[in-house]
Amino acid sequence: MGVVKKALLSGTLRRRGFLVLAAIAPSAAAWGFNFDEDVDLKSPEMSSAEMTRGEVEALLAGAEKADLSNRRLSGLDLSGLDLSGANMRWSRANRSDFRKADLRGATLDSAWLAGADLSGANLSGASLQSTQMRGAKLIKANLSGARIVADLTNADLSGADLSGADLAPDMKNQSMGLMRALLHNATLDGANLSGANLLLTDAEFASFAGADLRGASFHLAKLAGADFRGAMVGEMDLKEADVNSAILQDLRGGDKIRNLERAKHLNRAYRD
Repeated sequence: MGVVKKALLSGTLRRRGFLVLAAIAPSAAAWGFNFDEDVDLKSPEMSSAEMTRGEVEALLAGAEKADLSNRRLSGLDLSGLDLSGANMRWSRANRSDFRKADLRGATLDSAWLAGADLSGANLSGASLQSTQMRGAKLIKANLSGARIVADLTNADLSGADLSGADLAPDMKNQSMGLMRALLHNATLDGANLSGANLLLTDAEFASFAGADLRGASFHLAKLAGADFRGAMVGEMDLKEADVNSAILQDLRGGDKIRNLERAKHLNRAYRD
């Protein structure tokens, strides 16, 4: 509860005069808040660091699995560091530099990484649940096998590896409403999502141009306005996915899409 108490004291999160705990607590899973109105990313709590890179390196050197939970790390250069297995739950690392960092198996649940640069980082097997990553850069990042129920609105995942990643919501933990992975307006051009589970994902207006989507499941996903041009889609499952205005053109293996006839608003999609 430390970060919630800090938020209460600093008044970082407010709506109509009431403090909004949902924006930081685990129940923020419902994403029931407005960034512009509720979250002041320029506040010290969300934009400053309480440690230097050297102090982080010293902590890493003295522990097999570093505990950086509930730490303010925003704006730090943490590029190239070995943070594998680290506990970064509840940390605030907005606009931090994690380029080519090793975050294999790291726990980033309920962490804030808005605008952070994780290009080339290794997040294979990492846990990213209730993680705030709006506008983050994950260009050519490795997220294979990761658990991702994060807000990746406007994020750049061009060339990223999400093969076998699980983006499906945890239906047993929905106390504040549906928590789902958000890829709204995200860029996934050339990304590898083969075998990924995107059940109920909101990927409206996302770009999957040239992506590898073979065997990926978009069951019940929101794909309105999404761009799939040139994607490899063999065995991709669109069962009950909303493809209103989606661009389903120049698909590779388009004749092998599963449950295409069961997609919603297929008659409104752009097709060859």
